[in-house]
Amino acid sequence: MAGEAVLENYVGGVWVRAVAPEALDVPDPSTGARIARVPRSGASDVDAAVAAARAAFPAWRDVPVAERARRVLALRELLEAHAAELVESVVRENGKTADEARGSVRRGIEAVEFAASAPTTMQGAFLEDVSAGVDTTLLRQPLGVVAGITPFNFPVMIPLWMAPLALVCGNAFVLKPSERVPLSAAFLARLIAAAGFPPGTFNLVHGDAAAVDALLTHPGVDAVSFVGSAPTARHVYATAAAHGKRVQALSGAKNHLIVLPDADLERSVPAIVSSAFGQSGERCLAGSVVLAVDPVGDRLVEKLGEAVRALRVGPAADRATAVGPVIRADHRARVLRWIAEGEAGGAEVAARGAPPATEDGYFVAPVLFDRVRPEMSIAQEEIFGPVLAVVRVPSLEEALRLANRSRYGNAAAIFTKDGKAAREFAHRIEAGMVGVNVGVPAPAAYFPFVGWKGSFYGDLHATGRDAVEFYTRKKVVTTRWF
Repeated sequence: MAGEAVLENYVGGVWVRAVAPEALDVPDPSTGARIARVPRSGASDVDAAVAAARAAFPAWRDVPVAERARRVLALRELLEAHAAELVESVVRENGKTADEARGSVRRGIEAVEFAASAPTTMQGAFLEDVSAGVDTTLLRQPLGVVAGITPFNFPVMIPLWMAPLALVCGNAFVLKPSERVPLSAAFLARLIAAAGFPPGTFNLVHGDAAAVDALLTHPGVDAVSFVGSAPTARHVYATAAAHGKRVQALSGAKNHLIVLPDADLERSVPAIVSSAFGQSGERCLAGSVVLAVDPVGDRLVEKLGEAVRALRVGPAADRATAVGPVIRADHRARVLRWIAEGEAGGAEVAARGAPPATEDGYFVAPVLFDRVRPEMSIAQEEIFGPVLAVVRVPSLEEALRLANRSRYGNAAAIFTKDGKAAREFAHRIEAGMVGVNVGVPAPAAYFPFVGWKGSFYGDLHATGRDAVEFYTRKKVVTTRWF
């Protein structure tokens, strides 16, 4: 029967069964049917992967950076050749539509292209005659073994943010993907091996919380890169840092979209709808709260409502689908509880998308709330589902005050034709990624992915030069020749 086999870990260049006997079912979110079983790897499985990485690190560190970059370029070509299969894998195990999956795979390849620039981005500095006859050189060298712990919502993109750049900087890498989307990670492991990375430089350990905690506390792990929910991010950061590791932990979000009365609604509404309901709202850059500045509220809600009611909810593989499933039944139940709480709290349901024709799968019809009060939980807590709350405010000043009151600071956007207002917003908003007439202000891979406040724990962000700094450490050599 399909889906019976338990997936294997990839350790030291070999596919191996996990020592831990327990396994979890992996369902297709669009149907609920099991497509795989993933092992709940434990400390001994993690120890084997870290040992393989530590053994591979010294030789890999000494491979010239240009040669490491060529392996990354080979991986890029393999990713291009297998892009359609990767997209299919993401659609099947994550529930993204094909267009959404294709975009995320493309963003992952973009990160690989940036990683290939390591002969430039890893360059240090030199200063002659810091004192008479004394020269100083700054070098960037790899850390050692890096662990990447990745979420369910981007099964290809986020592992590609981490592993290629960590590897090209000279580190060995251990990936612990979300147990909800293990198949894409296994596909990536095969492509990385085919690109010529030596055995042990890249390792894959499936599992859940036990595997995560084993990585966070393992003495052989030097750094941890994490993307996931706010509570888990805090745990990852605190635990790994307490065990002496360098950590970057990308966390939750509650992103605000400010709409001014002069906004071009014909263009702004599609951008807002895509931001809020694309990928079923399961992304950390999703627009969650619209701050409608008087008197735009009535016109905006009317147009948003028309767009929401037109969204087709259904299986991810159906080309007509605009909003696919959420990841699991328990997450669907959680989102539905948030919707019920919003209704019970007095928020008006301005529009609701049509439910899918099928009863299979984990679907949530999109919901647009209007006249939401700022103190309501649906205006403050991360829902991570297809729910958009409209809060009406009298001014840009009040909109900024409410947005900046959030404990999160991942992203924010403004929709306006007023350059002065847009500049004021960009200057004052307390968020790391800012859009002006852009609903999803995701930076290209050569810029850092910059969360603020409770949306990020650490000092150096993912992607861009920040990531190069994260995956390397500096050494300063002072020289005098007699």
